[in-house]
Amino acid sequence: MLFWYNYRYSMSKQMKTDMKNLLLGLLAVCTIGTGYSQVNPHAIGVRLNGSPSLYGAEFSFQLGVTERNRFEFDLGGRSHKNWSSVSLTAIFHWDFNILQGWNWFVGPGAQVSHFIGKNVYENDFGVSLGGQIGMEYDFNHLNAPILVGVDIRPMFNFIGSYGGFGYGTALSCRYTF
Repeated sequence: MLFWYNYRYSMSKQMKTDMKNLLLGLLAVCTIGTGYSQVNPHAIGVRLNGSPSLYGAEFSFQLGVTERNRFEFDLGGRSHKNWSSVSLTAIFHWDFNILQGWNWFVGPGAQVSHFIGKNVYENDFGVSLGGQIGMEYDFNHLNAPILVGVDIRPMFNFIGSYGGFGYGTALSCRYTF
């Protein structure tokens, strides 16, 4: 929801089509892996995201629910030339194993955000629903408690003046325990 405003108005139709094709290709490749990964009981770290005009970071906590599922909770902020925002996100993941150490995950989620205008934009509160899909490499099988991943988080903001569909991409690094 925080990237969305920027992407919705600055991406060309060709870029949007390319991103949709990339996401569908990633989903197709990931469905090849039929095994379940073993979810770490806990992971804490950062999720870094950005684009040419929008940057942000989130503190991230993952809580394993079963061997196949986990919750992810992120608290973060983003900055744009006209506004800044603070958000809290909760996502439920289903994790699947591709190869040893390589996993992919997908799941639904929700986000609440507060936007702070810098110029002509107003302060606003937003609520979004969407999901997250990504890939990660778990170094635990090499006796290193590190989890590194990339993901995309499409969301639809249905409350607030920054409404509509958008997405954000991120690189994450977490310590597992």
